[in-house]
Amino acid sequence: MSMAMIGLVAGMALGFAGYFGGFGAFVLVAALGAIGFIVGRFVDGDLEPGDLFRGRERGERRR
Repeated sequence: MSMAMIGLVAGMALGFAGYFGGFGAFVLVAALGAIGFIVGRFVDGDLEPGDLFRGRERGERRR
């Protein structure tokens, strides 16, 4: 599935949550979606647990 299709599905889910459940449901769906994204990156091997908590070394630039 392409990233555009995933973005479309995520946007539709947030839209439905906001419309039918109000702002609280919108925030809950957005937070759970972000957590699911991070877990998915861990499972795929694109992200390691230390990447979230490790600071940048001196001289290392952000990309």
